[in-house]
Amino acid sequence: MRLYYELAKRSLKRQTAYRAANWAGLVTNCFFGALRSYVFIALYAQQPEAAGYDLIDSLRYTWMTQGLLAFTFLWGWWDVANTIRTGQVASDLSKPFDYYAFWLSQDLGRALYHLLFRTVPTYAIGVLLFGLGLSSDPVAWGGFLASLLCAALVSFAFRFLVNLSAFWTLDARGVAMIANIFTTFFSGLLLPIAFFPDWLRVIALALPFQAMIYVPTAIFLGKLTGWSLLLALGEQVAWFVVLALFGRILLGAATRRLVVQGG
Repeated sequence: MRLYYELAKRSLKRQTAYRAANWAGLVTNCFFGALRSYVFIALYAQQPEAAGYDLIDSLRYTWMTQGLLAFTFLWGWWDVANTIRTGQVASDLSKPFDYYAFWLSQDLGRALYHLLFRTVPTYAIGVLLFGLGLSSDPVAWGGFLASLLCAALVSFAFRFLVNLSAFWTLDARGVAMIANIFTTFFSGLLLPIAFFPDWLRVIALALPFQAMIYVPTAIFLGKLTGWSLLLALGEQVAWFVVLALFGRILLGAATRRLVVQGG
């Protein structure tokens, strides 16, 4: 466990080297947060509530989802696929550590950095610009933090699966672009899943993507409480277990394929 702790710590420190990129990302998050906010302000001028969300709920949802973009890293993570393309994966697989835990620990270190330097500042700017509030319920905060950890785990497990497609394709980015469409829409990033039509909401809630963005944000807003909160956390854990197990199975198959290709 010491190895994976050190990997996570060094991954966090490595992110601090990209200060300019972090500032650029923060500005981008806030720009689109403001843009989306004014769209909601215009929409709510016509009616005070939609699907149980009032204007403040929707604004808080907007800024939290903007803050979680870098934390969950929904787009643009090619680290595993790049090692497969260059052949470095053969060296990584031969080292005395668990390959899955090796990448997971690094991703958790990265996620912690983005939580501190992207999620928190992004929402804080939303508070300053639009007067958003914070919950004073310690149970809600505990559920939110637990859900954030689960969201990071589910996101990694799915992205790891997408990266493994590089073993079977010439360029995994084509697969990733298709995956990005599903994660962007069904994660609840653009709109709360509560806004979806009934038939589409059923589909969205049956997929793992909602565990990455929608669930932690809904808990943060107080839309999931009591047993609903516990059930949502349980579903997040279940999705991570399923995706991680599938990832390990696929990794085993890919490793056997790599051995065959290498003669």
